[in-house]
Amino acid sequence: MKRPIIIILSVIAVFILLGTAVLSLFGPSYGTTFSSVSRSLDGYGGGGGGAPVELPAEPGLFYEAAAPLPASEEFAGNTAQSQDRLVIQNADLAIVVKDPKARLKRIADMATAMGGFVVTSNIYTTYYGPNSVEAPEATITIRVPSDRLDEALDEIKKGDVEVEYENRSGQDVTSQYVDLQSQLGAKQAAEKKLLEILDGATETEGVLAVYTQLQIIQGEIEVLKGQIKYYEESAALSAVSVRIIATETVQPVEIGGWKLQGTANDAIQNLINFTQGFTQFLIQLFLFALPALILIAIPLYGAFVGGRALVRRFGKSKVNMEVKEEEKK
Repeated sequence: MKRPIIIILSVIAVFILLGTAVLSLFGPSYGTTFSSVSRSLDGYGGGGGGAPVELPAEPGLFYEAAAPLPASEEFAGNTAQSQDRLVIQNADLAIVVKDPKARLKRIADMATAMGGFVVTSNIYTTYYGPNSVEAPEATITIRVPSDRLDEALDEIKKGDVEVEYENRSGQDVTSQYVDLQSQLGAKQAAEKKLLEILDGATETEGVLAVYTQLQIIQGEIEVLKGQIKYYEESAALSAVSVRIIATETVQPVEIGGWKLQGTANDAIQNLINFTQGFTQFLIQLFLFALPALILIAIPLYGAFVGGRALVRRFGKSKVNMEVKEEEKK
């Protein structure tokens, strides 16, 4: 009875090992998930402007032969060097204050006074300590003129404030901006040419064809203008995301004269990270690796059964021949 159980357990173990190997070769890598268990606050915030949306490939329109697009990498590069750099600057930080509500209002008023505006703001209740004491916490994302970003950050940190973390980033989008401008110029030139052709067209079929192409090119022009406006506004107004934490929530927990500092919080965060990574591993194992192994094992098992049947058949034939030879003797 023990032998079949051992065989079954051995097969399961082999499948798990093979599943892990398949995950490492073909599936997403979760190796760093288990090791990344240190405390991090980088996930808070929400500003940053985001990455620009990639434009789709240009469709092949019939007028390309008559009006070739002048945009090229060399043209865009030379133009980028001849103009000022276009840089999108953003920042996000976490601060600890006594009154998050008052600080939230102060930051919102500051953004308006600087000629910017509030993108999002949120205030909610958190719980801390052994007795789950309530405390307010807030997040806010604002946009301020990029040339006053340093002034805005100084104002946010002014007073009785402890800075938990502060990140500042800059993205140079000059080449993308210049490329969009060159594409826009080419599209506008093509639009002008199509309008001239439309004015001179007399046949109904020709007019409809030119009008259809004109509608397409005008739509692409609007998309390019939207992308250019996005870059211009993102560079002109920097996004600042602030997480506002109440002072009492970061005070060390004291039990029996022993201050735990951040040990308990770190341990809980590490446990959450480990659980998340282990769950992702199990999902990949049972939904991807094991089914893949079964699909691979089915034809291999069929080949094994067929080969074994052939070996037995030829072996049996050989034995019969030997018996017949012995009987003849």
